[in-house]
Amino acid sequence: MIPDDSIISIPPDLAATLRKAKKIVVLTGSGISAESGVPTFRDAQAGLWAQYRPEELATPQAFLRNPALVWEWYEWRRDLVVKAKPNLGHDYLVIMEKQAPEFVLITQNVDGLHQQAGSQNVIELHGNIHRNKCSREGTIMEISPPAGEIPPRCKNCGAYLRPDVVWFNESLPPYAIQFAWEAAQNCDIFFSIGTSSLVQPAASLPMIAHERGAAVVEINIAETPLSTYATFALTGSAGQILQNLVKRTWQDPLQPVFDPDYNF
Repeated sequence: MIPDDSIISIPPDLAATLRKAKKIVVLTGSGISAESGVPTFRDAQAGLWAQYRPEELATPQAFLRNPALVWEWYEWRRDLVVKAKPNLGHDYLVIMEKQAPEFVLITQNVDGLHQQAGSQNVIELHGNIHRNKCSREGTIMEISPPAGEIPPRCKNCGAYLRPDVVWFNESLPPYAIQFAWEAAQNCDIFFSIGTSSLVQPAASLPMIAHERGAAVVEINIAETPLSTYATFALTGSAGQILQNLVKRTWQDPLQPVFDPDYNF
């Protein structure tokens, strides 16, 4: 059961820890995007696509076998994502970044909502569904409409373009995971927000921070394998908790007058 957001409290020790932190790292998963109406990877299957499992489409093998089918599935998913707008969770992470001396946001999401909200220092572990790249060279490519052939071809080598996302059976971008690893090793406080803490290697990042002595904060609608290790485990919506946390820690930039009587 998800608790009533209006009674979610922020531990005073957490606000004090965040206020003193010099290096803040945040890891986000599908839970924060779900509050913007973005369906999770598996929940998105509907209509024509209900007959397929995501694992049957989001692989290099599926693309080699039927590139048009995989491309059209991703076009459908892009249409779902493009309708979504950043929510309170995205907005208050932008505020947190502005308050922090050093801030790194690591996301497993491919929807680009963090950047749309205004986050600057973002590491995309799984790519971005709004970008395309050459399936042979890996070069990021723009599509010049009309696209014509499905999928469109790379203008340099003629190979098919594909979404710039990480598929099953593919490795994460080496630069992204290395940067994320180093950030987790050197932070004062690590937030795990809206993620199941099951998918590796991202699930290892908060544990690395924990082992290095950082405070670990979990924000999720349910317990995860990380919960027992977290310094602070907060259950509820990311948007409401982050709003309450920022208001507890700093004066809320989104409010014209800070209300000292606000019930945290």
